Amino acid sequence: MPLPTFNLAELAKPEGLDLLKGIRRGIEKEGLRVTPEGELAQTDHPQGLGSALSHECITTDFSEALLEFITPPVATPEQALEKLDQIHRFTYSQIGDERLWVNSMPGRIGRDEDIPVARYGSSYSGTMKTIYRLGLGLRYGRAMQTIAGIHYNFSLPDTFWQWLQARENSSESLQDFKTRRYFDLIRNFRRHYWLLIHLFGAAPAVCGTFVQDREHKLQPFDGDGRSLYAPNSTSLRMGDLGYTSDAQKSLIVCYNDLPSYLSTLCAAISKPYPAYHELGVKNAEGHYQQLSTGLLQIENEFYSPIRPKNPAGMGETALSALDARGVEYIEVRCLDLNPFVPLGIEAPQMRFLDAFLLHCLLSDSPQTDEADYRAVQENLSRIVYQGRDPQVQLIHNGSERKLTDWANELLDQITPLAELLDSAWQSEDYERAVDVQRDKISGKTLTPAAHMLAEMHEHGQTFFQWAKDKAEQHREYFIDRPLSEEEQSEFERLAGESRQKQKAVEDADTGTFEDFLGKYYAQYVFCHKDL
Repeated sequence: MPLPTFNLAELAKPEGLDLLKGIRRGIEKEGLRVTPEGELAQTDHPQGLGSALSHECITTDFSEALLEFITPPVATPEQALEKLDQIHRFTYSQIGDERLWVNSMPGRIGRDEDIPVARYGSSYSGTMKTIYRLGLGLRYGRAMQTIAGIHYNFSLPDTFWQWLQARENSSESLQDFKTRRYFDLIRNFRRHYWLLIHLFGAAPAVCGTFVQDREHKLQPFDGDGRSLYAPNSTSLRMGDLGYTSDAQKSLIVCYNDLPSYLSTLCAAISKPYPAYHELGVKNAEGHYQQLSTGLLQIENEFYSPIRPKNPAGMGETALSALDARGVEYIEVRCLDLNPFVPLGIEAPQMRFLDAFLLHCLLSDSPQTDEADYRAVQENLSRIVYQGRDPQVQLIHNGSERKLTDWANELLDQITPLAELLDSAWQSEDYERAVDVQRDKISGKTLTPAAHMLAEMHEHGQTFFQWAKDKAEQHREYFIDRPLSEEEQSEFERLAGESRQKQKAVEDADTGTFEDFLGKYYAQYVFCHKDL
């Protein structure tokens, strides 16, 4: 296993420790609104929450019922969790008797057409967002789009990059250096993110309704098929029942550098894909049913466990933002909601992620080829279905290696980064976060997936019953702690502003929707000169 590319003692000096305190992290947390009976809510996005198109911290994802909460980038895990907690408490003040489902996999769901697609108003940008979601439902089925997760946004300050660039004697511009090194991080992340799924996977079972009329390799948990699982599963959300597709398996995305990444995805967006071309952009009644006939409608359709990001402006594609301004942060997308904690994520997990991501950045990161890409896919499949089997083997440097051996080696290499972060913050919290994960590898404590199945078995509950109980417990946790008048007023102000912003966007539209869409897609043709 590669060692760090430079002596970590350099980071242990006061200057280096101060730079580590500049790390910023943010959370994007999804969760379904459900009725008191645990059924998917059919109500509109609550007016009191503001505009899903324009609100800075409360929006929706695929479904009108799938809320998404966004925290700003902050200095500590506690600051992010405090903001996320406030958003939950405000939301519960606006959704009446509805609850937030606390598991990544949904509860009982009916027909695809009974899953409402998110709506964002009459503006061209809002219309485009809705059509994109209609296209996802057309291509993959709407049930898949009811799955929820946690996205973890991570960035390092420019002062850190300047410090690192000086030690690597790079003559690149600062932005080019940052972009190249973020891609180094991404490649190592992809090699090792199976560890995150093993440690934090919390979706080992599903309701039988989720796989109705779908092929699967699960077995009944409770004897009658109301709950299905795989005996050693970790996160079914990350497997072939979740955000994967046969069509996308043909897509080999290159993470060796930004131009290769842009070119790969631009080609997948720009070139028609036969199966989607046959469906057509519009249905028989002349209504849009997807944005395009490409393998990907837009880059967000590529279901990657990690993304390079740069905030896009109004009407700008995510790839154009990257092409113009490089990578500013990365978005980790492989995390399940933890149903054992009200916010779905907790500070020790965030600290482990920080140390894990630093390890990915500061370790040697060779460029990859198609064989490496396929090995990552194979390891993902094994960890999803067999990850809690202590004898499971993963592909490592072209051969088989026992998961527990590889995991312990990675934890040994992550520990020095945790020690550095503790030195920066004068704490022992980061090392303790790594020790918690060691106990999971050794079997001393249960992983979330194992804990969940153990409780279902102990209480004789189906997945639905168990998850519904957890949703009730977490609802009480939030409604028993209403916001202060000042905090409530601030959220109400943000909601009102978001509605005004939506109206301004709608009023600013000119020309036709087709013109708007044409200008948007023209960016993909020219998003990189090498395409």
